[in-house]
Amino acid sequence: MTGRASGIAGSDDRQVAARRAVEALRAGVPSRAAVAALGAAQTEIEDRFTTLLEQVGEGQAQPARPGGLLVGGGFGAGKSHLLEHLTHLAVQAGFVVSRVVVSKETPLHDPAKVFRAAAESAVLPRGYERGSAIAEAASMLDPESAAWAELSRWVSASHSGLNERFAATLLLYGRFAANDGELAEAITRFWSGDPIRVTELRRRLREAGERYPLPAVPARELARQRIRFAARLFAAAGFPGWVVLFDEVELIGRYSVLQRGRSYAELARWVHRDGTTNQGIPLVSVLAMTDDFEAAVVSGKNDREVVPAKFRARQTQEWDETAGRAELGMRIIDREMVLLAPPDSAELDRAYVRLKDLHGEAFGWDPPDVTGLERLAGTRMRQYVRAWINEWDLVRLDPEFTPDTEVAGDAVAAASDYREDSELEGGDGAAN
Repeated sequence: MTGRASGIAGSDDRQVAARRAVEALRAGVPSRAAVAALGAAQTEIEDRFTTLLEQVGEGQAQPARPGGLLVGGGFGAGKSHLLEHLTHLAVQAGFVVSRVVVSKETPLHDPAKVFRAAAESAVLPRGYERGSAIAEAASMLDPESAAWAELSRWVSASHSGLNERFAATLLLYGRFAANDGELAEAITRFWSGDPIRVTELRRRLREAGERYPLPAVPARELARQRIRFAARLFAAAGFPGWVVLFDEVELIGRYSVLQRGRSYAELARWVHRDGTTNQGIPLVSVLAMTDDFEAAVVSGKNDREVVPAKFRARQTQEWDETAGRAELGMRIIDREMVLLAPPDSAELDRAYVRLKDLHGEAFGWDPPDVTGLERLAGTRMRQYVRAWINEWDLVRLDPEFTPDTEVAGDAVAAASDYREDSELEGGDGAAN
C-alpha cells in the first residue's frame, strides 16, 4: 500500500513539473524546468563557455585571454533561455553563479551596483540560499590551510591591485571570526559591498598588534576590487571560480552618451582581462544583448567618434583610459559578438518531439501531431514552441478541431527601443 501511494505521488509530482514547464514555455519564461525540458542547441556558444570554465578550473586564467563572451540575438531568439542553460552547466561544474539583469536599479556603468547585484544573486552549487554566498564561502575557509595562505599572499601582493582594506579584513577574519560573530559579519558584509568604518577597523587592528595604511579608494574602483577578491575567495573556499551572467545588456543603448561610454568600458572589463591585476582571477562572464545593437547604437548614434572625443576632451589620464576601454568595448560589440544560431530543421524536429511528450505528461493524454507554424528563416524558436503548445491545447479541448496558426504583427521589430531615457541610467554608487 505504501509503495503504491508513493508511486502515485511520484507520478503526480512529475505531472505537476511537466505542467509548470509547459506553462513557462508557453509564456516564454526561461524557468529552470523549461530550459531543462527544451535544452539550448547553441553548440558554438556552449563550447566556448565550457572551454572558459575548463581554463579557469585548471588555473589558466591569463590577462591576454578573454574572460568572457558577448552573445547576441533578436527579441525572442532565446538569450535568457541560453543564460539559464549556461547557469545549469556552470553549477554542474561546481562554480558559484550569479545572474545580473541590467536595469534602472543595476546600470552597467556603475560597478558598485553591478557588484552588489552579482553578490546578492550569487548561488553556491551546494544549495545555499541567495544573498549569503560570500559569507558562506568565507565560513568554509580554514586559516591553517594552503588555500588560505595563498589567498593571504595574493591579497597582500602589489600585483593584486587591492586596497589594504582587503588584507586587513582578511587578517582579522582569520584571527577572530571564530569567536567574534559581530566582527565576522561586519567583514563579510564589507566584502559583499557594504561600507566598513575605518576607525573601527583601525581599532581592531591595534588590538591585534597590526597596522595597515588604509587610503581612501573611489567607489567604482573599490567595487572592481571586490569583484576580483570575491572570485579569489570562492576559489579559496574550494570552488573552481565565479560565473557572472548578464541579461538585457542592450538597455545601455538608452543611456546618455556619457553613461553609454562608461558602459562600453565596463563591458570591455568583463569580456577582456586587462592588466596584471586581473591575472589568475577565476572569473567567467557572459553578456547577452540584442543583435542589432551595433547598427542601431554604435553606428547609428556615431558612438565610435562621439564617445572617445567626449571623454578625451576632459584631458585627464582617467578619462583617457576610460575612452580607450570604451573603444575596446565597441570593437567587442562589432567584432566579437557570438550570434545565437537560428533553429535548423533537425533542432525543430527534436524540440517538437520533446514538447509533444512533455505536453502528454503534463495533461495525461496522447497528443496527436499538429502543424504549427510554417518553417521560415525569420521565425523564432519561441514562436514555434508557443504555436505547438497552443494547438495541442485546442485539440485536447476539441478533438475534432483542426488548428491553423499564423504569426501576426512584427513583434521583433517593435521590441528594439534605443531612445535615450536618463531615468534608466540609475545613479553612481557612493564611496565606501
